[in-house]
Amino acid sequence: MDPDDHVCLCFRVSLRKLTTYMNREKPRVPSQLCDCLGAGTGCQWCVPFLKKIHAQWQAGEVPDLPISPEIYAQRRMKYRTSGQRDDAAERGE
Repeated sequence: MDPDDHVCLCFRVSLRKLTTYMNREKPRVPSQLCDCLGAGTGCQWCVPFLKKIHAQWQAGEVPDLPISPEIYAQRRMKYRTSGQRDDAAERGE
């Protein structure tokens, strides 16, 4: 995923915005990422991904999701229709 791709599709919060927010605000827990433009508070599809990004950031890594925006959006659409995340989404992958 590129920095300007959206992690939170409901509120159009990009990976870059989340990274900038974490560097500035130093959130202690992933749930504090909701203070970044409401990330994770809409359909909640992105919550496992927010947790993964936060864990990467805490470990000193550059936050990244190894998934294309197109596949990410397709998987979210399936989630929106079924209410079920696949196993990879549960792990934030």
